[in-house]
Amino acid sequence: MHRLIILFSVPFFLFASCHIKQSSPAEGNRDSVAIIISPEADNQEKLAAKEVRRYIYLRTGTLPEIQAGDDLTAKGNLILIANKDHSIIKGINSLSGAASLKDQQYILKTVSDNNRKILVIAGGDSIGTLYGSYKFAEHLGVRFYLHGDVVPDEQQKFSLPDVNETGKPLFELRGIHPFHDFPEGPDWWNLDDYKAVFAQLPKLRMNFFSLHTYPQSWVGPEPLVWIGLEDDIAQNGNVKSAYPSRHMTTMTNQWGYRPVETSFYYFGAADIFERDDYGTDYMIGVNPWNKAPAETQTKLFNDMGKFLGDAFSFAKALGIKTCIGTETPLTIPTAVKKRLLEKGIDPNSEQTVQKLYEGMFARIKKTHPLDYYWFWTPEDWTWGGNTKEDLDKTVADLQAAVKAAKNVGAPFTLGTCGWVLGPRSDRSMFDRLLPKDMFMSCISRDVGIAQAEKGFIDINGRPKWSIPWLEDDPAILIPQLWAGRMRKDAADSLAYGCTGLMGIHWRTKVLSPNVSALAYAAWEQAAWNPNFNQPFKPQQISDRRLGGLISTFTEPVSDTNDDAIYQDVIYDLDGYLIKVPSGVYKVTLQFNEPHYNETGKRIFGVKLQGQTVIESLDMYQKAGKNKAIDYTFENVNISDGVLKIDFIRIVEFPCIAGMVIERKDAATNTTFVRKINCGGTSYKDYEPDLPSIEEPTGPRDLPCSDFYLDWAKANFGPQAAEQIGKLFARLDGGNVIFSHSGSYNANLPRPSTWIDGPGGIKKDNRPWSQIQNEYAFVNEMEALRTRIIGAGNIEQFDYWLNNFRYIREVGRFACLLSEYDAVMEKVRKMDDADEKKKLAEETALPVRKQLIKCLENANRYLLETVGSPGEMGNVCNWQSHLIPMYITTPGNELAQILGRALPADAVPSKSYSGTARLFVPTVRTSLAKGEFLLLKPIILGAKPESADLYFRSLGEKNFQKITLSHINRGVYSAVIPADKIRGDFEYYVKVSTDKGDLLFPASAPEICQSVVLMP
Repeated sequence: MHRLIILFSVPFFLFASCHIKQSSPAEGNRDSVAIIISPEADNQEKLAAKEVRRYIYLRTGTLPEIQAGDDLTAKGNLILIANKDHSIIKGINSLSGAASLKDQQYILKTVSDNNRKILVIAGGDSIGTLYGSYKFAEHLGVRFYLHGDVVPDEQQKFSLPDVNETGKPLFELRGIHPFHDFPEGPDWWNLDDYKAVFAQLPKLRMNFFSLHTYPQSWVGPEPLVWIGLEDDIAQNGNVKSAYPSRHMTTMTNQWGYRPVETSFYYFGAADIFERDDYGTDYMIGVNPWNKAPAETQTKLFNDMGKFLGDAFSFAKALGIKTCIGTETPLTIPTAVKKRLLEKGIDPNSEQTVQKLYEGMFARIKKTHPLDYYWFWTPEDWTWGGNTKEDLDKTVADLQAAVKAAKNVGAPFTLGTCGWVLGPRSDRSMFDRLLPKDMFMSCISRDVGIAQAEKGFIDINGRPKWSIPWLEDDPAILIPQLWAGRMRKDAADSLAYGCTGLMGIHWRTKVLSPNVSALAYAAWEQAAWNPNFNQPFKPQQISDRRLGGLISTFTEPVSDTNDDAIYQDVIYDLDGYLIKVPSGVYKVTLQFNEPHYNETGKRIFGVKLQGQTVIESLDMYQKAGKNKAIDYTFENVNISDGVLKIDFIRIVEFPCIAGMVIERKDAATNTTFVRKINCGGTSYKDYEPDLPSIEEPTGPRDLPCSDFYLDWAKANFGPQAAEQIGKLFARLDGGNVIFSHSGSYNANLPRPSTWIDGPGGIKKDNRPWSQIQNEYAFVNEMEALRTRIIGAGNIEQFDYWLNNFRYIREVGRFACLLSEYDAVMEKVRKMDDADEKKKLAEETALPVRKQLIKCLENANRYLLETVGSPGEMGNVCNWQSHLIPMYITTPGNELAQILGRALPADAVPSKSYSGTARLFVPTVRTSLAKGEFLLLKPIILGAKPESADLYFRSLGEKNFQKITLSHINRGVYSAVIPADKIRGDFEYYVKVSTDKGDLLFPASAPEICQSVVLMP
């Protein structure tokens, strides 16, 4: 039998008194294992020891004891895990590389010593040590995701691996940006959900978590950040007054979601919700949020402050940096403005804004830890651009915030974010205006269809964070596979010199491939990034158009023989950067008003080389519609090889049709001429328009077959991993083309897009028989199910199989919606009431019945995948957004035409028709000292005869039992009290039903859910 010893850090006297404990309640390998930690270990190193102990136990059935000391004379193979600075690491002569490790870095290396092996896991600091321990767990076959761990079903005999690898992050900060405002996201996260996600981040070797706060508008305000004066804050951080705010519940009317009590949900969905106004616990009693009493409004902010204090303290213990913020310029809530006016304070003055920021920052300082505070430029900047007034207000607001942070001694760093990096005229402009200790960041444009922001290239000497989309909200209803896209965005962000890489998202479990791909790409790119270690050169961004949209017209244009030049225009642009040899030029700008029929609709100015050459141009006023207008400017000096043209927005969007740049050199008798057909293609000696600086270049995805092969092995076992990996790699990504109608050319079908809110159904007028082959991958997946072995592997396989079945039904539903619209259009045109009724009975009602059956199938498969708050949010989307829009309202119309109630098979059922299920939406994998474990198991589609929770400390033989308590509908609860938790433990839930036994996790009791008690 091999003897394994793992070394960490605790007092030496423990090492002297400890012995190797032979224990293993699970069947399998009985090799003894010990863990040793050094006397200088801090809590994060101790956690690393406990985590290695946990995963060895789960994978081998052998539970090692944790010992301590600097003595390496113990016999047998060793695993040594500690900070590089500890003497226990320095004492290994054959270990090279550890001494040079920096913060967050780690080394895994197997060395020989006295005819034995020593596996060293050394960190450049304690966080690096913790990362190394999780990398070691991956060598055991474990994989980590935001929703939890995936541990292979089949236990293995432990053998000491031969490894030699160094982990060095490519980005200083790596993490996630879950976005509020939909039930699919953190609006429905309770404190346990935050802590569950925080516990997973270091396993993914991530160290950053951020949140956005919508201001008062039709969307908000949201309660993450309180706005007010410092004298309104108590010593403990509680506020004395507030204003209406909210995060979404099922009773919120927002983004197309209508207030619908969950008890009215169809297809059995009501059973997964414990109350009608479902949402996070701190929103209980806050509906309607905009009419809540003043004491309720204040209580919500104080509850939120305590919530963040607990959550962010937990994150801090795991080395996770936290960030929250507001939009800029600061939107002052109406109630706050009223109180300011009552005190004789002008709410519109810059001094007042600074005082408000002082109050906001002082309150955060007293309430919860925070590392970063960011200011988001308005979302309108990405769709409609910004005016000079917008920019001036934003800069003034940021400067007020900087002063406020200094005045109150804010313990966090300030920075910028937004849907764009900066103003359209110059995305990097804030770099020249803001202190260098502030960071700059942004999410990728066009909900992630656009590639990583190239403006990062021009920012130097400050932190800069790139935030790709892990999913987009138009298709938030369905799975989105973007592992290749995550690799591309990570590769570009690295080339642009970014120091942070974070993913924006709402859901968690269904994004496991995307999150995993982004997490790995923040550490390792050499194997798949063809341009690895090749920084993007700034000069490559010249010869570009700055923004703009193309529009083509066919009407003849007067005052020209070249209509084609003036019929294609580029509008809503900020300018051009055009490569030409240095010299003095004549520049002709060619305009045409192809759209408006009156003056005052479009007015703009133009700069050449920073000098205004056109103060104000109203093309219709000057020449009318569809008439060529040319402006020629002599003696334009270009000294750096780039002609810079800027457009000044005055009214609506600037617009240009073409340009001619020419220079005659008398000394050499040579002529340089460059002509550009703005908005158009090649024409005569005109070249096509330049690409936008924000248009993608190169592929949108990078290869990811290797990723999916590993992912499939970990999630489904090795038996069919190769076939499944190839299938997912084929479905991943695509040649993504964005249009405002939401059309894509993606490999995985997208029958969903933004329609009256996120996740609408994109009606498809093609017959189902024509497009069903697009979903042939579902049959491929189904055919592989018989090859999957192990209860856990089967459960994970069925999760994805049912997601694929679900998206197929959504696609069919889209076709039926279009078919129903077509027949109803004919019905509506009938004048005779009897004929209309007859036609509706014969044509519309049969399609309606097919529609309801398809809807039932889609919701059955969706409910068979629900296992996290995000998927519960998808259920809400169907029940309060889509069903009212596509089923309830059209059904009322049809019933009125028929003159009777619709038959039972033409209305949604209340019953669940799927497989009986047991799931736990929130799974904690670690607890802080003194915490209890709360579980809320949900039973769907079966009547429980008994329902119990079984738990035991790791290494114990017998389980203790707690009977589940019924809360409401299919929701139950169980609590393991803190005084019953003596250390790391494992548990499972067993429910005996009329349809057989249900287990959580599915692999129990052989492999249970485990929980580590944090030091």
